[in-house]
Amino acid sequence: MSELSPRRRVLVLAICCMSLLIVSLDNTVLNVALPSMQREFHASTSGLQWSIDAYTLVLASLLMLAGSTADRIGRKRVFMTGLVVFTLGSLLCSLAPSLEALVVFRMVQAVGGSMLNPVAMSIITNTFTDPRERARAIGAWGAVVGLSMAAGPLVGGLLVQSVGWRSIFWINLPVGLAALLLTLRFVPESRAPRARRPDPVGQLLVIALFGSLTYAIIEAPHATLPAIAPFAVLALASLVALLLYEPRRRDPLIDLRFFRSAPFSGATVIAVSAFAALGGFLFLTTLYLQNVRGLSALEAGLWMLPMAVPTFLCAPLSGRLVGSRGPRLPLLIAGGAMTVSGLLFALFEAETSDATLFIGYVLFGVGFGFVNAPITNTAVSGMPTAQAGVASAVASTSRQLGQALGVAVVGAVLAAGVGSSPYADAFVPAARPGWWILAGCGLAVLVVGAATSGRWARGTARRTAERLAPPEVRRTVGTGA
Repeated sequence: MSELSPRRRVLVLAICCMSLLIVSLDNTVLNVALPSMQREFHASTSGLQWSIDAYTLVLASLLMLAGSTADRIGRKRVFMTGLVVFTLGSLLCSLAPSLEALVVFRMVQAVGGSMLNPVAMSIITNTFTDPRERARAIGAWGAVVGLSMAAGPLVGGLLVQSVGWRSIFWINLPVGLAALLLTLRFVPESRAPRARRPDPVGQLLVIALFGSLTYAIIEAPHATLPAIAPFAVLALASLVALLLYEPRRRDPLIDLRFFRSAPFSGATVIAVSAFAALGGFLFLTTLYLQNVRGLSALEAGLWMLPMAVPTFLCAPLSGRLVGSRGPRLPLLIAGGAMTVSGLLFALFEAETSDATLFIGYVLFGVGFGFVNAPITNTAVSGMPTAQAGVASAVASTSRQLGQALGVAVVGAVLAAGVGSSPYADAFVPAARPGWWILAGCGLAVLVVGAATSGRWARGTARRTAERLAPPEVRRTVGTGA
């Protein structure tokens, strides 16, 4: 791809951020609508979990396929296809006659969504080649996540209260159409120099692993051990098969050599932990504010602003820090703030007091605002440009898998704790183990971030990049040319 002018690069970044906005906004808005959907469809806690996890699971399962396909046949082409499918899926969701139909249509949405974020990140990586410019661009990308979290609860609450929960899917239609037309006009096509071959076996193993693991977790509180055990066994078998099969392929779906880089492996663990915390946090918060405190959807959206606004403000600051000082400081701030937030709820039942609830939300927002930029930058920096799509797809997959697991685990713990007790009375003690899990996720961000951002870790990243480089590049480096 030829060098673009500064103005054109900013425009490309803006178009890519539009796709991120509708995907991120969709998740945030949906959480605010959960109680309304629960009442209309008479849904159980596990039904609400599936309305979220059906989307994130399909997204996580197909992201790496979308990234490698975009590198092979063209990033612009795959990105535009994703916009069409996602917008169509949003329309179908708004018309869903039942919870089961909504879950199916959410999966259609996810097929389109899988072609958006990793491909957009690959476009950004290939557009912004200077490391500092790339870090700032990724900071702006992270700010869009913060914007969606700030606007999502308010927009969602207003729409749910005034029009109904179905209207939350309508907002994707004009944004998706505008992004499609702008992409057609302004985004240049780009591909990896060498096409990667499809890996259908690896793809099926990933779907089996993610799907069976999440099913076993979500249904565990409601099903017997004989009903759950086959899915747990299938998840374990799929993982073992992936580890044995993928290294033997020339073009694997998951290139396990990436994980020889300590920063890349750390970014993967951090992404799973941080987004598991986010998924669990939003799930618990939404149900508590509306079903326990009895707030309206709009009032619940306003209460979530102390979490959303710091995320929006801290994301670009994190991007600048990554560009100027590296990922270590943002990761330490993120891990520390998220851990303290979880401990406030786990130890002191912060939700029972307005003051501690506010502080807990602010701390979580600060932590999540700082974590996104170092994840993305660490995942793609140092990797050969030809591998940008796959590397960013692995990072995006880690995010979605983390969010799915967070909703599954925290929701299962909550359902088991509430049991047959009155919901409002049992919620706070039943949610306490969930908050301990979220505090543990924050601690994982802190510890892994500290361990994988030093000199030793950077050395493993450099050696991994050399191994992944094409043979002609390695020969050039070896001769000093």
